[in-house]
Amino acid sequence: MDTKVNYLGLELKSPIVAGSCGITSNVDNLVRLEECGAGAVVLKSIFEEQIIHDIKRNTQTFAPVDNYGESYDYIAQHIENDSMSKFFNMVAEAKRRLTIPVIGSVNCYSYDSWISYASRFEEAGCDAIELNMAILPYDVSLSVDDVERTFSNTVQALRKSVSIPISIKVGPYFTDMAKFMQQLSWSGVAGITMFNKSLCIDIDTEREELGHADSLSSPNELYNTVRWTAIMANKLRCDLSATTGVSDADDVVKLLLAGAKTVQVASCLYRNGVDYMKDLNEGLRAWMEKKGYASVKQFCGKLAMKQNEQASVLLRTQFMRYFAEIQ
Repeated sequence: MDTKVNYLGLELKSPIVAGSCGITSNVDNLVRLEECGAGAVVLKSIFEEQIIHDIKRNTQTFAPVDNYGESYDYIAQHIENDSMSKFFNMVAEAKRRLTIPVIGSVNCYSYDSWISYASRFEEAGCDAIELNMAILPYDVSLSVDDVERTFSNTVQALRKSVSIPISIKVGPYFTDMAKFMQQLSWSGVAGITMFNKSLCIDIDTEREELGHADSLSSPNELYNTVRWTAIMANKLRCDLSATTGVSDADDVVKLLLAGAKTVQVASCLYRNGVDYMKDLNEGLRAWMEKKGYASVKQFCGKLAMKQNEQASVLLRTQFMRYFAEIQ
């Protein structure tokens, strides 16, 4: 049973990838994920905000920021370097202990940080890098062109700065999703991951306060991922990785049939433990054996959108057909 796939120019023994999450911040977990059949691992994102938080926390521990005067920049740089060194030492250890591809993940908001962090991932030995570009279009002063320009400028700058493959992890908040994803694939990126998981917000009605809800993905979120995977799979000039809403091996199969090269999982590992990666791979192989497929290549993209009668199933967003059948 051949479950190997080629993703971002890398050969993976399985299309099931451990997505970026807290679980992938621990090297022992990464080793166990490989033992359980993960095709690759995406490390937990390094967040620019976390580095800035470390700087503020450490400087305020001793004295208010204003007391440092001209020395603040020097001290802040030292704290930043220390925080990043600890992180990238972990990355280097992961590369020493794993044989499967290790993909770095970075989430920034300032232009210079995208460049410097990505370069550090390459220096640490990562096989590829995934940019988690979670831009929520809330600012009414920004146009569609402004948001898209942020993506394209970042990609072009990084392509000049690093030689390892670059993948972009995007959210579902675009006014022209299909067109922009296609244009992004023409920019020279090696892959696009749909979709990143937003931090869920809730309201405590007793305290009348904003708070956080359970941020693990729900099985119901899979349907949107399946739809867009199937729509975009044949429109991109790069690999497509699908994530969000994956609960079991059957969900993995659905996304592969829809056209995903790889399927990233995270929430189901939180719910079921790291060893659940083994169950996912065994479930995939069992389905392939039942259906008579000798390799993933034989069915990957079988249900991706083409110019045929099935396209309407993907494109219709209303319930007209089902209402018409109600007697």
